[in-house]
Amino acid sequence: MCNGHHERGRGGHCCPPGGRVRGFIQPWLLLLLAQSPAHGYELMERLEQGEDAPAVDPGFLYRTLRQFEEEGLLRSTWDTSGGGPARRVYEITDEGLEYLHAWVVNIRRTRERLSRFLAEYETCFDSV
Repeated sequence: MCNGHHERGRGGHCCPPGGRVRGFIQPWLLLLLAQSPAHGYELMERLEQGEDAPAVDPGFLYRTLRQFEEEGLLRSTWDTSGGGPARRVYEITDEGLEYLHAWVVNIRRTRERLSRFLAEYETCFDSV
């Protein structure tokens, strides 16, 4: 059942993988664009550099960027400077910043719940 992706823990059951948080690309994209406007390939490279950032499928990345733009969280312009083909450069909007701030509130709540879980776990299994 582990499909080679998870370690075997106690009792031979699969243990979830550690490392990157799945389904976490949306706030990372907004944060990266709050730091500076960027085109899709640059965003993909920046995501891959951070070990805590999610692994990203290019199709999902571009679908998410288009969806965010349709929702007014981002805006884009075509960059025709340089020697290569024109590239779409994305920039966060005020609505996108508000959405990022809302993500942070939810992330903090999740962190608090995880901390409570870990504290309870540690009182139960102090030696682990």
